[in-house]
Amino acid sequence: MGGIVALATIRMLTLQWVALALVLSSVPARAQFPDVVVFAAASLRNALDAANNLFLFENGSGVKVSYGASSALAKQIENGAPADVFISADNDWMDYLAARKLIKPDTREKFLGNKLVLITGANSNAALTIGPNFPLAQALGNGRLAMADPAAVPAGKYGKAALEKLGVWASVANKVAPAQDVRAALAFVSRGEAPLGIVYQSDAAADKNVKVVATFPESSHPPIIYPIAILASSSNGVAPVYTQYLLSPKAEPFFEKQGFVVY
Repeated sequence: MGGIVALATIRMLTLQWVALALVLSSVPARAQFPDVVVFAAASLRNALDAANNLFLFENGSGVKVSYGASSALAKQIENGAPADVFISADNDWMDYLAARKLIKPDTREKFLGNKLVLITGANSNAALTIGPNFPLAQALGNGRLAMADPAAVPAGKYGKAALEKLGVWASVANKVAPAQDVRAALAFVSRGEAPLGIVYQSDAAADKNVKVVATFPESSHPPIIYPIAILASSSNGVAPVYTQYLLSPKAEPFFEKQGFVVY
């Protein structure tokens, strides 16, 4: 009789555990793990999307990313846009937020590097060697030079600095087709709307409709550095886990594949 009672007890407990498991499985797995909201430079789109997929798979927490020009994103953060993490394409816009105490300074890290390239359409025969006073204006002819807005967007600022250093900015300044961000500049060339453009190496790698004509010497512009930081307004406990993941060897391949330099 005792054995029968014990067996019945085990069965009852088993049913209770099954019932509990069913209840738990009906609760959204991510309810206790809020999405990490990230504001990131447009040039990061392909690599960051791929890295985020692995983070979701391994941690059960999603990532919502708003891509755009670092300048525009920083201004949105300044105006109160809710976000947890900011990844800028230069130090200037991270410094801008830091000066306004809008990031947690102890979370700021040097994340990625990049290279600046001159691109053309995949079927173009354009050929140029970048150097002092190289004939960029002649190569453009009546066409326009696509680049991110040189007045504010990091890729455009780097591009203008390089052309100034090489002595050709004055000859092409009135031929520039300024874009809202570097991916928009890439699209101008990809669609054939501009014969040449200046983008990051990682952008060129993301679009089969363009090819690299030449790479700008690193000495011609300030170092291209992408800093990352958690925003001061963030109370999301997953944000530190996420940033450490991006800075870990596990995430490196996603960025290296797209042509970024990983620090």
